[in-house]
Amino acid sequence: MKETILKKAGEIFSKYGFKSVTMDDIANGLGISKKTIYKFFKNKVELVDEAVCYFHEEMHKTISNICAVGYNAIQENFEIKKTFKDMFKNSDDSPMYQLEKYYPNTYDKIIANELSVFKECINSNIEKGIQEGLYRKDINKELTIKFYFSLMLSIHDSSLYTYNKNTINILELSVLEYHTRAIATAKGLQILEEQLNKNEI
Repeated sequence: MKETILKKAGEIFSKYGFKSVTMDDIANGLGISKKTIYKFFKNKVELVDEAVCYFHEEMHKTISNICAVGYNAIQENFEIKKTFKDMFKNSDDSPMYQLEKYYPNTYDKIIANELSVFKECINSNIEKGIQEGLYRKDINKELTIKFYFSLMLSIHDSSLYTYNKNTINILELSVLEYHTRAIATAKGLQILEEQLNKNEI
């Protein structure tokens, strides 16, 4: 039951943010009483913390599964993006921004973990792309990873962007295109254009 609550809470938080969602909303979404949730979590802060950590672990498993399929490096990034496109589809605000504002301890923990996983994932993707002739051999991998991570984080800065339905998806796709164009070979750019043409937000 605890895992079921974490899974549902993660889905609801990612769609509607952390501020407005109540324990009643989560209980109603699961068809259980609020009392049942309090058997496992003493308050909303604890539920947010555990739900976010659980959600990120599941997300990383999904990414690992996609990477194991054998797509080329550019397609791999688009497949990952496609898998998570429903995550922020209905959000008028950035859940990550809300997490930073209202649950800073959880945010700091997630960002530290995310940077580590992101580094490993993107480094593997860059090495694969170089071997496939899709990314240039002369790129500075460390800087490229930091630039990409910084751009992805900036999407969730409400002082930079105004969010409407699907804004985050559009911004993420734009960042992925920007990142790929910065490091792609001529062959890689062809594949990028193919992916952009068939990608639907």
